[in-house]
Amino acid sequence: MKAVIVCVSVSHGNTRRIAEEIARPLAAPVVTPEELDPADLSGYDLVGFGSGVFTGRLHPRLRAFVRSLPTVVPSAERPCRAFVFATSGLPEPGFRPFTRPTERALAAKGFRIVDGFTARGHDTWLPFRLVGGISKHRPDNRDFAAARTFAEQLRSTSTPTS
Repeated sequence: MKAVIVCVSVSHGNTRRIAEEIARPLAAPVVTPEELDPADLSGYDLVGFGSGVFTGRLHPRLRAFVRSLPTVVPSAERPCRAFVFATSGLPEPGFRPFTRPTERALAAKGFRIVDGFTARGHDTWLPFRLVGGISKHRPDNRDFAAARTFAEQLRSTSTPTS
């Protein structure tokens, strides 16, 4: 299985650290949207998309990258599988998952969304900055272990390509 993770991490490196933990079991590089030509995604079996959460949405650079993607046509050889992940200082509201809009945009482009993952991360967005931020020690070892477990589950449900 050939995988890649597209990640935008701008504040404290929370998302990048989670992306790296997901990448290890998948043997996947972690890249920014600017480092990857959208047309090159057709060469991957699994693509991860992730960023921190800003006012309830994933980062604008990641959303713009997803909008720029060509529509893919899944085949038996390249099923165009994707997952979306996020980090946030606040817990994810069950009625409005942070990753849902990006998952819908990817599905509209022909990707099959296989799963999603969220973790808490240090957040100093105003007004939290006034008190030194929230989730100050996150992501932590439990979050990293959960990210690796998530990736191992993705890997175990993947069909290897030749």
